[in-house]
Amino acid sequence: MALSIEQIAARVESLRYRNRERDGRNLDVLAVRKGKISQVYPEFFPDGVDANVVANFIDIVARDLSEVMAPLPAINCSAAVQTSDRARTFADKRTRIASNYFQNSDLSVQMYSGADWYITYGFVPFIIELDEEAKLPRIRVENPIGSYPEFDRFGRCIAFAKRYFLTLGELISEFPEYDTQLLGKEGYTQDLNAQVEMIRYYDDEQSLIFIPARSNLVLSRVANPIGKMMVIIARKPSIDNELRGQFDDVLGIQLLRNRFALLAMEAAEKSVQAPIVLPNDVQELQLGGDAVIRTANPAGVRRVELTLPQGAFTEQTLLNQELRVGSRYPESRTGNISASVVTGQGVQALMGAFDTQVKSAQAIFAAALRDVIKICFEADEVIFPEEKTIRGVDSGSPYEVIYKPTKDIKGDYSADVRYGMLAGLNPAQGLIFMLQALGGKLISKDMAMRELPFTVNVTQELEKIEIEDMRSALLGSLTAYTQAIPQMATQGQDASEVVRKIAAVIKARQKGQALEDAIEATFAPQQQVPPAGAPTQTVEQTSPAPLGPPAGGSPLSPQEAPPQDAMSLISSLTGTGKANASVRTSRTR
Repeated sequence: MALSIEQIAARVESLRYRNRERDGRNLDVLAVRKGKISQVYPEFFPDGVDANVVANFIDIVARDLSEVMAPLPAINCSAAVQTSDRARTFADKRTRIASNYFQNSDLSVQMYSGADWYITYGFVPFIIELDEEAKLPRIRVENPIGSYPEFDRFGRCIAFAKRYFLTLGELISEFPEYDTQLLGKEGYTQDLNAQVEMIRYYDDEQSLIFIPARSNLVLSRVANPIGKMMVIIARKPSIDNELRGQFDDVLGIQLLRNRFALLAMEAAEKSVQAPIVLPNDVQELQLGGDAVIRTANPAGVRRVELTLPQGAFTEQTLLNQELRVGSRYPESRTGNISASVVTGQGVQALMGAFDTQVKSAQAIFAAALRDVIKICFEADEVIFPEEKTIRGVDSGSPYEVIYKPTKDIKGDYSADVRYGMLAGLNPAQGLIFMLQALGGKLISKDMAMRELPFTVNVTQELEKIEIEDMRSALLGSLTAYTQAIPQMATQGQDASEVVRKIAAVIKARQKGQALEDAIEATFAPQQQVPPAGAPTQTVEQTSPAPLGPPAGGSPLSPQEAPPQDAMSLISSLTGTGKANASVRTSRTR
């Protein structure tokens, strides 16, 4: 039974109360990333200073990490029976359908913000919405600020609320049918730029929008069409189930770096503006670049020295190291590598923490996106069952697929979403690992291609590879055929026929004809046309090739071979090494 608006409002208020500390941490991190650290710690900054005076290290780390984590994983809807061509075709079509959900939602672009939010706030919501224009489900990555997910004991999201702030004028423009309730008794005399809180709520039965400040006025209510939660949460692991970002505990270190920088600037300013010490015989003091001071003790003219303790600079170095450790950001990412580290293995050791962060985050994204695809499959089949046409690019080749969800999805919502076995490895390491696994026959080529960190149509690529291999073999046979020309010339035979066929293949290729078609047309057997009314009799005989020399003599040398005009002899070897010979005799009467 669907909850009433009063129950939903009470549930949202309870979620906000339980997450009030998290909201405070998120707003503090947001202010620091925006360069407004003085708003978080106003008592540590003098008047007139309201921004960072050092590099915003937290923002730099978040952007770098998110750019590495953001690329989308590969999608493969594997068939249950890989030996069946029909099953593989069905799985390949579902793979393209799932990839189209990502493409239609521009998820590859959204994931840069999503990965940033995941690192900064500790979780990121994926909301599946219905695109009535495209007749497809659409995936939207939501901002965790003001988001309140609720989980059951199994860690599944069972309710989700998102708080927005819009001006009163924007609300009236979006919901003109509720202008009277939104404006109230004061009407248009009140401030239309005033901020109004709007709540969007989701559960497995309904989704609605309401305004708490207007007695929980419901602006929109829609029943859940598939009866399942259409919000998936990707969240970082935590020891207390509290949603924490990566920088919640390092804001104080960033503050101290700013404080030390301010003190250093103040010390430099005081050093320049320090008072001037003069001997007792100086009666007048002139200031300026060409000032003249008359004194019998010129060494006594100086400014008061301001001595800075060396421990202050040491403390700055320690703060930088603590900030890197707290944010799990290796120094090698910024190019600061110790000169003693000269081996690739040493550099990789410095990057170890960074690689593990990327690998763990991508594993969580893969699990969340797998659930997202399942919901998209079901919503597409249940809500948009009509036939659709999708277009895209697969392995550099454009494609167009016409599918009907009730036929091509057919209740199979499974999908394999992986960043591959190469997750967390740099490209060089990943390539070596993949080649070694293939060489040791630990994995098949099919699995290796499915584990690549980008989407590949495995069936189509394998077909292309097979065609390329067969073309290479055919071209190699043609090249070996040309090697008979010198031998024929040495033996005094006529090689013009071989030269003519090779030239014919070259000319056909220059005209754009496929290699296999050119060779097939050139080497097609020539049919002899008998005179009109003359019957033709063809006798074919196949016999084993002689395994030794003929009785009473030695094998014929090439010079002693009889001419072959009416009879052609073709010899070959079987797979077991036995010789075969076929003789074709053609007589014309």
